Amino acid sequence: MTQNVKKLLIANRGEIALRVVRTAREMGIATVAVYAEQDREAPYVALADEAYLLPGDTYKDTYLNEDLLIDVLRRSGANAVHPGYGFLSEVASFAAKVSEAGAIWVGPSPEALTDLGDKITARRVATRAKVPPVPGLNESVGDIRALYDFAHTHGYPIMMKRTDGGGGRGITIVRSDDELRGFYMNHDALQGGDLNEYFVERFIDKGRHVETQCGRDSHGRFAVYSTRDCSVQRRNQKLIEEAPAPFLPEGVHDQLVRYSRALFDAVGYVGLGTCEFMLTDTGKVYFLEVNPRLQVEHTVSEEVSGLDLVREQITIADGGALTEPPEPRGHSFELRITCEDPAKNLTPSSGTLTRLDWPSGPGIRVDSGVVEGDTISPKFDSMMGKLVVTAQNREAAVARVRRALGELHVEGVPTPASLFDQVFRDDEFTAEHGHPFDISTKWLERKYLNREANATRAGQPASLSAGAAGNAAGAGSAAEAKPTPTETFVIEMNDKRVKLTVPLDIVENITGSARARGAQRPTQPLRGAGLHRADSAQQKTAERPGVIAAPMQAVVTRINVAEGQHVAKGDLLVVLESMKMENYVYAPAAGTVTKIFVGPATGVEAGETLVTLDVDGANAKPKTDGGTSDATRKGDAQ
Repeated sequence: MTQNVKKLLIANRGEIALRVVRTAREMGIATVAVYAEQDREAPYVALADEAYLLPGDTYKDTYLNEDLLIDVLRRSGANAVHPGYGFLSEVASFAAKVSEAGAIWVGPSPEALTDLGDKITARRVATRAKVPPVPGLNESVGDIRALYDFAHTHGYPIMMKRTDGGGGRGITIVRSDDELRGFYMNHDALQGGDLNEYFVERFIDKGRHVETQCGRDSHGRFAVYSTRDCSVQRRNQKLIEEAPAPFLPEGVHDQLVRYSRALFDAVGYVGLGTCEFMLTDTGKVYFLEVNPRLQVEHTVSEEVSGLDLVREQITIADGGALTEPPEPRGHSFELRITCEDPAKNLTPSSGTLTRLDWPSGPGIRVDSGVVEGDTISPKFDSMMGKLVVTAQNREAAVARVRRALGELHVEGVPTPASLFDQVFRDDEFTAEHGHPFDISTKWLERKYLNREANATRAGQPASLSAGAAGNAAGAGSAAEAKPTPTETFVIEMNDKRVKLTVPLDIVENITGSARARGAQRPTQPLRGAGLHRADSAQQKTAERPGVIAAPMQAVVTRINVAEGQHVAKGDLLVVLESMKMENYVYAPAAGTVTKIFVGPATGVEAGETLVTLDVDGANAKPKTDGGTSDATRKGDAQ
């Protein structure tokens, strides 16, 4: 087959961008990277053949800027775009713009993205394909009476889910009529709310999250590369994944394959994607969603199938035939090494990687986008890398994970490594010593994250080290052919990253300190912005009950109150989003909203003021004691 993909723009960042660059190089395809200023020194930027700056310090300005990326596509001469995962990978408008620009989109068509991108339309696709979705309503929330009818028919708890909620984002579990009424009032369309963006499903309390890694080419050939289990989750997001899915009831594997084929055929899907299902404790299989892209956990499917799934994506996008996968071999686990603190229920954190030692040896694979010295902030991405461990069977893979965790050392930032060590020694997960496999999607939170004692026990930060050679790749190649010593700098011309090599005597004439600085890794101020202010700010606001502060770096997605409005204790004030996880900020006491400092899409730092309240009773004149004045008391409180 004649290869049409000649030059590939990778519209992403971090470890997935690096992953795609490596496969493209093996295929003889030139690569174009894009980067925000915070990622200027990232390994994927150095390894790509070309790289272009995306000016700005927010996702909206950079990696989510469709027009800017299309401009880079034209300027670079790339004739194909790989979107990675997240960002614009599931955005139909971007896929359409790529095609309109005459380039190849490495992914399913815009029409398929539209059919599967909204959870309500995806439920309708599943119904049409005769694949049963989780019991629910295939329409957005409107009439509270319909919600009451559903809840009373199926029983509490129920789930309110955002139609555009990816990665578990936008899920609210409702357990009573009172909670349902509160949810409805907080999102009431009559108050300018977003009820039309929610639908309802029955909450399956003891379900497993199982999925199929699928491919379908333009010739109609379909394959399941492997099944996966992704039930170890926090806040409805995956933390540990494995392939193949273990301990499936008889007949369920074939049912998963049959359902997956029906879903892909129903929308004429061309490319790789994942079909996600809920497996109940009674063995029923319900459709959840189709993720029309590569997923973070694709690595474990690669390990057990022996195939490069990025190569499969590019081949299929190029009009070629998919590879018929062999029967799965062995067993593989992926552990997401994130900058999250197990002592604080895995809240995203920040810091600088002062030490980073990855494990190695048989069956160990590391996909990482950071190196020692990097500063990590959840403003961009809390995932530092993926530790993938494979062995001949599940029991051996469990033992190998334990060994690998003993070799993993990350200092400077918290990680879930100590929590992983507990999970891989828990018989309920490992199914050792005669214990049955007993895991569901809420297992981790119930057992390890929602109890203070367990959270404290899990909170010893482990230590994360990938080789930094990639950053220096090719930096001195121009100097080797010249007898005169030179200095090489990476600069940007018209936002394109280029290398400039200058004779050393010229450099020293300009600034005698340039050589000393050249060996140092540039600082990345935006990644750590606000880190040193956070603790002191949070301490100050903790002493001021009327000041409602952001608990973490995040983006404001919704303001639920207005200035002058009286709120009761526990009323929802602000919704924040950090790494696809929604966080709800509630009123700590009854009072009147005096000022709102943020708006939708505002980026905030940990400790930054969101809202101020005039707390009921807070201004009552206190009793005097020993001559302390009211003014002094008021000043102390501030």
